[in-house]
Amino acid sequence: METAIVAGGCFWCTEAVFRDVIGVETVESGYIGGTVENPTYKQICTGETGHAEAVKLTYDPETISYGEVLDVFLGTHDPTQLNRQGNDVGTQYRSAIFPLDDAQHREAEAAIGRWNAENGATAVTTIEGPATWYPAEGYHQEYWEGEGQRNPYCLAVIPPKLMKLRKSFQAKVKS
Repeated sequence: METAIVAGGCFWCTEAVFRDVIGVETVESGYIGGTVENPTYKQICTGETGHAEAVKLTYDPETISYGEVLDVFLGTHDPTQLNRQGNDVGTQYRSAIFPLDDAQHREAEAAIGRWNAENGATAVTTIEGPATWYPAEGYHQEYWEGEGQRNPYCLAVIPPKLMKLRKSFQAKVKS
């Protein structure tokens, strides 16, 4: 198993997408890229800690490569929006990749280049790190599968992302 960490706006939304991807074994919501140790959700929401809402994935590289993980990531949120995704505004909602080694860093650069070339646009997705990972509070984990199904925000944002996943990455979606 290998690990990837990405930030693409609300972690509930990114987590929901990756839970449906073949080869992704676990998805954990959390915080990364800031200056406060052991931050809380309340602190993150101020935008003052420097952290991004992110997900940490464990995946089977025999089933899905790191590059493919990044292609799904870039293809299921809007990487052209600086410090925002939809109505979520602030640096905590930035589009970022947190490579864990030099090989992941090179692949992150390549994935952004592929996305830019294929979409005729320029992603503002940053490549950051190294940085410390902090798991989010328990009630944020597997949010879509529970409370998210009753949350109006999630109901408005997550189904379109899941439809985009199914349309654009059909061969990578769990049945």
